[in-house]
Amino acid sequence: MVQLNADTAYRYEMAAAQGAADALFQLGLMYSTGHGVAEDYVLAHKWFNLAALRGNADAREFRGQIAGDMTQAKIAKAQRLAREWMQATGALAH
Repeated sequence: MVQLNADTAYRYEMAAAQGAADALFQLGLMYSTGHGVAEDYVLAHKWFNLAALRGNADAREFRGQIAGDMTQAKIAKAQRLAREWMQATGALAH
């Protein structure tokens, strides 16, 4: 079993920057559950949103589930963070 921690999150982020949908989804799981990182629904929504944009159907479902526990302001923040990440990395451009 993989030990989830901040180093794992970093490795997933590097893979995500290369457009790996599975890495985007795994980051969403980590932040939504607090496994290896502090639980943060804003960041989880961000990563699930990015994974969903890469075609991950599970990410769409999980994003919808956590959105039910978030304020509109937090959802807007997560969406802004996703846009900023896409612009900074260009990861979803290909």
